[in-house]
Amino acid sequence: MTESSTPQSQTRFEGSERYVATDDLKLAVNAALSLQRPLLIKGEPGTGKTMLAEEVAAALGRPLLQWHIKSTTKAHQGLYEYDAVSRLRDSQLGDERVKDINNYIVQGVLWQAFTHESPVVLLIDEIDKADIEFPNDLLRELDQMEFHVYETRQTIRANHRPLVIITSNNEKDLPDAFLRRCFFHYIRFPDRETLQEIVAVHYPNLHGSVLNAALDAFFALRETPGLKKKPSTSEFLDWLRLLIAEDVSAEEMQAHNATSVPILAGALLKNEQDMHLLERLAAVTRHTTRR
Repeated sequence: MTESSTPQSQTRFEGSERYVATDDLKLAVNAALSLQRPLLIKGEPGTGKTMLAEEVAAALGRPLLQWHIKSTTKAHQGLYEYDAVSRLRDSQLGDERVKDINNYIVQGVLWQAFTHESPVVLLIDEIDKADIEFPNDLLRELDQMEFHVYETRQTIRANHRPLVIITSNNEKDLPDAFLRRCFFHYIRFPDRETLQEIVAVHYPNLHGSVLNAALDAFFALRETPGLKKKPSTSEFLDWLRLLIAEDVSAEEMQAHNATSVPILAGALLKNEQDMHLLERLAAVTRHTTRR
């Protein structure tokens, strides 16, 4: 059965029930599909970049393959790895497997994506964590959709061109040659209305007064001058989960926020500098209030 005739498969991304996608984000995904180019997604940590790939795969009815990049990751690991050490050991033990070098070729995630029986969504997550040459080392493979296996003298070509979604936290600049081959989209931090829609997906029964008080405190916190790390969307959702678990009322939040650090602030603030900054500002507020 072809992809177009599979009931759960789609050719365009229109969002999903679990992921609030703005119109410009949906447009970016569909542009990458039309152009058959990688979609490069940037944005603050915690704005749903990785989750986007999961939801796009589910909405399009495609398998999702994920390659999470670390500082030590090399581009060739996404293609394949040749386990020469195991082959040497097996040869010393007289193992018959050494006669076939294919037994020691480990397929990487790009190989799996290229040879999958149907089109997939391939996530290359946090590409900026790797060495600066990492993106350039993948230029030809992502452009031509093929690569050569030198040990077996075979060329691996894509059966179907995958939708490649690449995320970056903007920790370092990416090479111009790589950027030219991508469709770029920056996920802006959600405004209050969009954040309310996101909360409705996760906590549909949350009382409106509690949500409004939480939103007031959250956006005031993000606008605090001198904050080293602004709290993200995912941290806001974690904070709401704690507020619900502790049955914190809107009145408690408002009273607490007026004279001190937000209640359960450990879900929002992740370093001592920001915590001390908020404590000093709260002390000034209390002093001013008493005068």
